[in-house]
Amino acid sequence: MGGMPLNDMPWWRWRSNVRSALHMLSDPVFHQECWLAGREGYGDVTDAVYRLVEDTWLDNWSAEKYVGTIFRDSGEAALVDVAVLRVLRIMHQIGADAPVSAYLEHHGWPEAVRAAREAHVRMATSDGEDPDAPPRSLEVLRIMTRSA
Repeated sequence: MGGMPLNDMPWWRWRSNVRSALHMLSDPVFHQECWLAGREGYGDVTDAVYRLVEDTWLDNWSAEKYVGTIFRDSGEAALVDVAVLRVLRIMHQIGADAPVSAYLEHHGWPEAVRAAREAHVRMATSDGEDPDAPPRSLEVLRIMTRSA
């Protein structure tokens, strides 16, 4: 991830995955231009949710557990917790295999996007990156997390 100080967080690869997921979940233009359009290389909502929670188990416990390893401070962790809870609530209501349109049409989606945006902006800014840059493809994420 561009200017991200890759080695300053012990579990920077997990941080990269969480940031990538939050970035995609937080960008309504991206939802339209990539997810709804079926653009290759970016996965879908379910892929983003799995990147957010799969290695971190944030679907089972608080991000606070990872302060100092994935998250820089309790503020970051609290924002991530809110985003995770809002996105997972929607996923559990409509199902993991639901089409992208079902997520975007869900009454709670705007609030989930807002929570993901707050967490994304905080993390990107902490890493010295522009939170308004477009999300990177999954291939770029794989390349970034292989290097260091």
